[in-house]
Amino acid sequence: HYVLRPPVDYAPKAVGLADAVRAATGIECELIKGDGGIFDVIAEGQKIYSKRDTGVFPEHDEIIAKLKSD
Repeated sequence: HYVLRPPVDYAPKAVGLADAVRAATGIECELIKGDGGIFDVIAEGQKIYSKRDTGVFPEHDEIIAKLKSD
């Protein structure tokens, strides 16, 4: 199960990331509204990316590489 948690401001970016992940890996992502600037990517119950930790929105290739390495 793969989850992206975008705040409302990041919804277009999150949809773009979900589309890129699906195109590159065939993985369907679930988008769950976040708040307070949170943007987490959770794969199989493990957080693989947190905007709160990095301070920046992830690049598509970064997330795709992490998903492919698991």
